[in-house]
Amino acid sequence: MSTGIKNGKHHTINIYNVILFILFTVTPIISFSANEIKNEKNWVIVIDAGHGGKDPGALGSMSREKDINLAIALKTGEYIERNIKNVTVIYTRKNDSTVELIDRPKIANKANADLFISIHTNSTNSRLVKGAETWIMGIAKDQANLEVAMKENSAMLREDDYSTKYDGFDPKSSESYIMFSLTQKVYQEQSTDLATKIQRQFRERVNRNDRDVKQAGFWVLYNTKMPSVLVETGFITNPSEEKYLNSKEGQDYLASSIYNACKEYLNEIGNKSGISPEKKNNSDQKPDTLEIVNSQTGEIYFMVQITASASKTEIKPENFKGLSNITEINSQDRFKYAAGSFTDFSDAVNYRKKIETLYPDAFVVAVKDNKILPLQQALEQKRKTQKNN
Repeated sequence: MSTGIKNGKHHTINIYNVILFILFTVTPIISFSANEIKNEKNWVIVIDAGHGGKDPGALGSMSREKDINLAIALKTGEYIERNIKNVTVIYTRKNDSTVELIDRPKIANKANADLFISIHTNSTNSRLVKGAETWIMGIAKDQANLEVAMKENSAMLREDDYSTKYDGFDPKSSESYIMFSLTQKVYQEQSTDLATKIQRQFRERVNRNDRDVKQAGFWVLYNTKMPSVLVETGFITNPSEEKYLNSKEGQDYLASSIYNACKEYLNEIGNKSGISPEKKNNSDQKPDTLEIVNSQTGEIYFMVQITASASKTEIKPENFKGLSNITEINSQDRFKYAAGSFTDFSDAVNYRKKIETLYPDAFVVAVKDNKILPLQQALEQKRKTQKNN
C-alpha cells in the first residue's frame, strides 16, 4: 500500500482495487497453462512485425505503424515463449530495422516454421473506422479487400530494383494479383482456422470491434509454405484506437489475444491427426518418402493428405471412411496418409473439395520420385515444364 498527502488529507491507493484490476485484466487473457498442449511436437512460430526501418508504414497523429507492430510482435512472442514449453519463436525483426518484403516469408521457410503471423496496423481516410481484422491468402472478393492488399504490398516500392526481385509484380496493378489464384487454396483451411480464433479472441476477450476474417493477395503470405495470417490489430487513423494501440494495456491485450489463439490452435492440432503441417526435416535427416507410390519416376503428382498418426494404420477402406485410393507416407515417427494421385494441381484441389465432408481439414501435397516436395516448388516446376512443352 502507498499513500500520498494533498491538501492535508491522506489519499490511499486501495490495494483491493489493484488486485481486482490484475485479476480481471491479466488473468482472463492468459487462459491456458503450458502443460495443456498434449503433444510433444516442437513447434516453430515466426512472428513478423510489419514494416520497419526506412518504411514507417501507416502514420497516425502521434505514432507510426512500424513501432506499434514491433511492440505487439515482441509481446506476442514473449507470451508464447513464456507459456508454451515446446514452441520456438523466431522474429523477422526485433528492432527498428529494414527487412525487405521478399525476405520475410523466406525467414519462415528457412526455419521450417509451422505458423507465420504477420502483425500490422490499419489505416483509412475516415477517422471513424475502427476494429481488428485478420487476413489469409486468397483472391480479393471486392475492391476494398484488394486495396488493403495493395497498401501492404506497396512496401516493396521502397526497395531497390523491386520489379526484378518480385518478377515484375506491380503492387499498384490489379492485373498483377491474378498470379495469386493458383495457390490460394494451399493451407487455406488451417490459416482460416487460426484467423478465426484470433478474431474470436479480439471480440470476446478484449472487446474489439470484429471486422472478421478476410482474404486478399498479400505477397508476404503468398510465398510461405505453412499456414499464415496477417493481423491488422486496429486503425491508427482512428484517434481513440490509435491511443489504445500505443498504450501498454492495449498492446498487452492484443498480444495475449494472438497468443491465446495460437495456443488453442496448437492444442487442437495436438489432439487431431491429419491437419497439422508436420515440421519439415532438417538437412541431415532423410526426406519424407512414399511407401506406396502411384507415380512415374521424375513426374510430379499431387495428392490429398487426409490424416496422420504416430501409429501405423492398415490401408483398407473401412479405416479411411470408405476411401480406397490411399497412399501411406512414412515421416519420421509419424505416418501420413494421402488420397488420390493427380498430375494437375487443380484436379487435386477439386478432389479435396469432393472429400471435404469426410476430411474437412485435408490439404494438397506434392510428390516426386517418392519424396514430398514443397508445394510452391512443385507448382513452379510444373509451370516451367508446361512452358517448355
